[in-house]
Amino acid sequence: MMKLEFRELTKQKIILLDGATGSNMQKAGMPVGVCPEEWILKNPEVLIKLQREYIEAGTDILYAPTFTGNRIKLTEYGLEGRISEMNQELVKLSKQAVLEAKADRKVYIAGDITMTGQQLYPVGTLRFEELVEVYKEQIAYLLLAGADLFVIETMMSLQECRAALLAVKETCDLPVMITLTFNENNRTLYGTDPVTAITVLQKMGADAVGVNCSTGPEGMYEIVKEMKRYASVPIIAKPNAGLPQLINDETVFTMESEEFARETIRLAEAGAGIIGGCCGTTPKHLEVLHNAIRGLIPPALKPERVRILTTERRALKIPESGKFLVIGERINPTGKKALQEELRQGDFQMVADFARKQEEDGADILDVNMGMNGIDEKETMVNAVYEITGFSGLPLSIDSSHVNVIEAALRIYPGRALINSVSLEKEKLEKLLPIARKYGAMFILLPLSDKGLPKDIEEKKEIIHTILNAAEENGLTREDIVVDGLVNTVGANKEAALQTLETIRYCREELGLATVVGLSNISFGLPERQFVNSTFLALAIQEGLTMAIANPSQELLMNTAFAADLLAAKEEADIRYIRRVTERPATVITQKGDAGPNADKNSSTAGNQAINSGKPGEDENLSEALKNKTFHQVYEAVIKGNKREILNKVKEVLKEDVKPSFVLDELLIPAINEVGKLFDKQVYFLPQLISSAETMKTAIDYLEPLLKEGKEEKKKLATVVIATVSGDVHDIGKNLVVLMLKNYGFEVIDLGKDVPSEKIIETAKEYDADIIALSALMTTTMLEMKKVIALKKETGIKARIIIGGAVITQSYADEIGADGYAKDAGETVAVVKRLMGL
Repeated sequence: MMKLEFRELTKQKIILLDGATGSNMQKAGMPVGVCPEEWILKNPEVLIKLQREYIEAGTDILYAPTFTGNRIKLTEYGLEGRISEMNQELVKLSKQAVLEAKADRKVYIAGDITMTGQQLYPVGTLRFEELVEVYKEQIAYLLLAGADLFVIETMMSLQECRAALLAVKETCDLPVMITLTFNENNRTLYGTDPVTAITVLQKMGADAVGVNCSTGPEGMYEIVKEMKRYASVPIIAKPNAGLPQLINDETVFTMESEEFARETIRLAEAGAGIIGGCCGTTPKHLEVLHNAIRGLIPPALKPERVRILTTERRALKIPESGKFLVIGERINPTGKKALQEELRQGDFQMVADFARKQEEDGADILDVNMGMNGIDEKETMVNAVYEITGFSGLPLSIDSSHVNVIEAALRIYPGRALINSVSLEKEKLEKLLPIARKYGAMFILLPLSDKGLPKDIEEKKEIIHTILNAAEENGLTREDIVVDGLVNTVGANKEAALQTLETIRYCREELGLATVVGLSNISFGLPERQFVNSTFLALAIQEGLTMAIANPSQELLMNTAFAADLLAAKEEADIRYIRRVTERPATVITQKGDAGPNADKNSSTAGNQAINSGKPGEDENLSEALKNKTFHQVYEAVIKGNKREILNKVKEVLKEDVKPSFVLDELLIPAINEVGKLFDKQVYFLPQLISSAETMKTAIDYLEPLLKEGKEEKKKLATVVIATVSGDVHDIGKNLVVLMLKNYGFEVIDLGKDVPSEKIIETAKEYDADIIALSALMTTTMLEMKKVIALKKETGIKARIIIGGAVITQSYADEIGADGYAKDAGETVAVVKRLMGL
C-alpha cells in the first residue's frame, strides 16, 4: 500500500479498523501469563475466525497479531530466537483470514508494533538508537511477510513513538499510523498532551495519528477534538468498550455494541476519520459501528495555521501577532572559559545552570551551541540535549555550523526543535532541508550565500525567496520557517537597523513569515550597548518581529519587550507586563551584558542562586531547616532531579555538624513529598518523578553507612512484598513504587513481574510482611489480584494488600476486598503509611 493510496482511501470514507484481539483470545481460552503471539500460533483457527468476522463486519484495516513481537518483549518469554518465524507466520494468519472472508473490497493488513516496556536513556539504560534497531528488526520481518502498512499503537512515550516511526521510515515507504494512550488528564503517562503528540508525529511523517485503549469513547472526545485543530493527517480513535468491571470472577467490558457505536460516532463528528475498537470490543461492536458510519463524510483536514515548537510534554505556539518570544543565548561556550573547561571535562553543570537561569528569567526557547575546540562537538551536543531536556520545560534551538551535529541532536530530541540555521550555502541548503523534514523541525532561514553577506536589501530578499522555494520543494511549509533579519552593527553601517526593520516588515506583510534577530549584533563596538539593543528591539517588535536571540537576564531588554507587547495591545500583555515588573525589580542601569572575562563566572553564580527557587527565608511555609540556604540546596536538588550534584550538596550539609538522620528526615523526605505533590497536580510527570526518586536514592545510598556508624540506622517502618501479578509483564509503575518506598525507609522485597500468586504469598509469609503490593496494567490480569487475596485469607498471614496499576480503580479494590488502592507511586507511600498507622 503506497502512501498516496492510503491518503486517497481516507478521503473517500471513514476507515474502519478492527476490534480487540487480546480480550477475545482470552474468551477463547488463552491462559493468563502466556506469550499471546505464541498461543495464537498454536491455536491459529481462533485468530483466523475472529479476524474473518471483523472483515465481515466491515473492517478495512486488520491488525496482524504482532503487538509484542519485538525482540525485547519476546525475550521475556525466552522466544527471541523465533522472532523472524513468529512475525512472519502471524502476518500469514491475517492474510489467511482475508482470503477466507472473501470480502468485496480491499482489506489491508497492518504490521502491529508497540512499546518495549523498557525506559529510554537517560531515565533508563536503553539508548535511543538501540530502540530504533529493535523496531527495525521487527519491521523487516513484517515486510518480508507482506504487511501493507504499519500501526504503532498503545504508546505512552512520545520518544518511543519517534523511534518506531523513524524505524519504519528508514526501512520502507509504507504508510504509518500511530496511536497513544492517554490518562484521565488527557496526557500520556510520560506527560505528552494531544497537541504535542499530533504536532511532532505528523511533522515527522506519520500518515495518521490518534488515540487508543485506556478508556471508552466518551473519554476520547476532548483528545480527538484538540488534535483535530492542528491535524494535517487523519485522526484515529480506537476506544475500549467502556471500563472493565469484575462480574462473577470475570473481567467484563459492559458497553454494549449500540452504545459503543453511538458514542464512537461522536468521535467521528469531533474529527476522527479512522475508527475502530480496542479492549472488550467484538465483531458485533464493529458491525453496528460499521452500519452507523455508512454515508458519513470523512472529516475535512483544515489545521490552524500556527507555528509550534515542543518539548516532550509541552507545545509552544508561536502566533503571527502574539507574545514576543526570547531565545536564550547563554548556552554557548564562546567567550566563556569556565564553561569551555567544564565541557572538556564532560561536565554539564554550567549548561544546566544556564538553562535554569534563562528559563527563570523569561526565555521561551533555549539555544544550544557546543561549538569549541578540544571536544567531540557531536557527542557533547547530544549529551547537552539529554541534560537540558531532563528538567527544562522549554523547547530547544539546535545551533551548530556542522550538519552532522544538528542531525545527531534532532534525532534524540524528544519533541519538535528549531534548527539554527539554514542558509543558501550549498552544503547546508542541500543537507539541512531534508533533515528538517525528516525530524519534523522548524528552522531559521539565514539570508547568507556562499558569496557571504547580501550586498543590499534586494539581494537579501532574493536569497530568502530561493531558500523558501527550496524548503517548499522539500515538503516544508511557511509555518516551519523563521527568517533571520540578519542584523549588522550600526556602528559600521548607519543603515543597518533600517535594513533589518525592512526585512522584518517584508517577511511579515509580503510573505507571511515569522522573523528572528540576533539582537546584540546591532550595538557591537558601542558604549552602553543595552540602550541601543532595547530601543532597536522596541522598533523591531513594532514592525512585527516574532522572536530574538538574546540574554534574558538583561532586565532592560526583557522589560522593553514586555512593554512593547503591552503598547501593541497583544492578548494578556497587560497581565504579563505587570507581573514581570512587580515580581522582578529592575536593575537595568548597572548591567553591562557579557563584556568581560568574569562574565561567565558571574552568570554561573547567578544561575546557582536562581535554582533555589524557594528563596530560603522568604517562604513562611518552609521548615526552619529549609530556610537555611545550604540545607535548601539538598531539598532543591531532589526537586530538580539533580542526581549529579546531590552528593556534593549532602556533603556540604554534613560539614555543618548535623546528623545524617537530619538530612534524611528534614531535607530528603520533605523534598520527595513535594515531588509527589507536583506529580499529583500534573506539574511533574513520570520522567521527573523517576529523576527525583533516583536523586534521592543516590543520597540515601551515601547516607546509609553513616547512619550505621552513628548508630542511627534507618528504622524499617514496615516490610513490603511487591510484584506485578502473574501474566503481566509491565513493571514501569511497579519499579517506581519500589524506589519510592525504599526512599521512605520501608524494607521492600521486589519479586519482579509476572509473579505467580503462590510465590507472592510464600514470600510474604517468609519475610513476615506487613504489606503486599500488587500491580497490573492489563485488564486480562486483574483477576490475579483477587486470587492473591483469596490465598492470603486461606493461609491467614497478617499482610494487608494494596493494589494499583493503569486499569485498577478504587471500586475494583473494594469489590475484591483489597485493603487499599493507590493510583501512583506517591499515593502508594501514603496508603502504606495509613495502613501501618504511621
